[in-house]
Amino acid sequence: RRRARAAAVAVRARTRVVMRAAPERGAGKAAESVLDGARIDRSMTVHASSREYPIHFGVGLLSDAQLLGGLARGDKAIIVTNDTVGPLYLERVKRALENAGKEVSVVMLPDGEEYKNADALLAVWDGCMDAKLDRKSTLFALGGGVIGDISGFAASSYVRGIDFVQLPTTLLAVVDSAVGGKTAINHPKGKNMIGAFYQPTAVLVDTVALETLDDRQYAAGVAEIAKYGLIVDRDFFEYLEENMEALIARDAGVLAHAMQVSCQRKADVVAADELESTGVRATLNLGHTFGHAIEAHEGYGSWLHGEAVAAGMVMAAEMSARLGWIDRDVVRRTEALLARASLPIVPPPSMGIEAFMRFMSVDKKVEAGVLKLVLLRALGEAVVTAEYDKEILYDTIMCFQQRLKENPGVYMDQGAVNSEDRVGAAFQ
Repeated sequence: RRRARAAAVAVRARTRVVMRAAPERGAGKAAESVLDGARIDRSMTVHASSREYPIHFGVGLLSDAQLLGGLARGDKAIIVTNDTVGPLYLERVKRALENAGKEVSVVMLPDGEEYKNADALLAVWDGCMDAKLDRKSTLFALGGGVIGDISGFAASSYVRGIDFVQLPTTLLAVVDSAVGGKTAINHPKGKNMIGAFYQPTAVLVDTVALETLDDRQYAAGVAEIAKYGLIVDRDFFEYLEENMEALIARDAGVLAHAMQVSCQRKADVVAADELESTGVRATLNLGHTFGHAIEAHEGYGSWLHGEAVAAGMVMAAEMSARLGWIDRDVVRRTEALLARASLPIVPPPSMGIEAFMRFMSVDKKVEAGVLKLVLLRALGEAVVTAEYDKEILYDTIMCFQQRLKENPGVYMDQGAVNSEDRVGAAFQ
């Protein structure tokens, strides 16, 4: 509780709402790109039941006045970003919108998962109120998953819904959180427990923004990319096995292919089950129940979301093998692939059965007191189920504690985050 109160105070202290006047008439040519050579390289469409919208991949999209201005229906726009991304990309987005004739205001939030809370949400609402936005106004979410989730939730509820556009600047946001319309804030007792399903009007992936992403954040996005191979696309998993070093090295062709396949798989699942009512969409949460418990236990921001999901996916694969659903070889391949990306493949050493169950008991997939888990029936096939022996779940958690006892040095290395000298070898 002390950590939550401190985070709330920090948000109020560090949040800035910056008002911008509309540009004078004739100041710059409306609907022109600020950056010469801005281009869309590839587009796809998300066919959600509530709204269809495009995902555009390209270069210079954050500076394209014609593109950004065309996505803002009314005269006013608000940009929500954070104090890490803002200094890098805010000015070009703001200038593009102003060149398109829009009156632009800005909300600058502190960076970090620990600030994905009600105070940050209130700061966005305050910015909307101060700017006197109306139902034709548009919110632009410039940042990673935290900014996208907070912004989408704010947009879903301000005047009962305004348009919002995702401008993801992290790999994880590109391949996961920016697509599909899940918006939320965290609660001290559980991650993403308060939110709404609310689709953006567009997702613009400017690959220039990924060039400034640090290696740890980049690897966190790779974890979500690997997830699609595990849950729905065995061929893609094998592609990643063949190309992981190139992906980590940010080879342009491999990265583009990985992003586009991931977004298409996410779009397909969202089209089939937008509101997670049939169980199809819930398969996207492979590793997330374990991972969210890790994030909550360690303190939001200590482990990146993708890092926690990586360890969680290994735990889900381990449990699937113990249930006899997959071969042990699938577990080894999962560990090896994630380790090659320098991702943790074991949970924190401090987490035993009691810690996991305390946080998993408030997971969103708990229904009538029964915890549903996303597990693997095969490589490339996931299932959401409550049909498992609880003793197998306990044994799965305890097996990692046993590994810690047997070889603490290797375990600590394989579970390390934010470490430059992490070896990251998979268990043999």
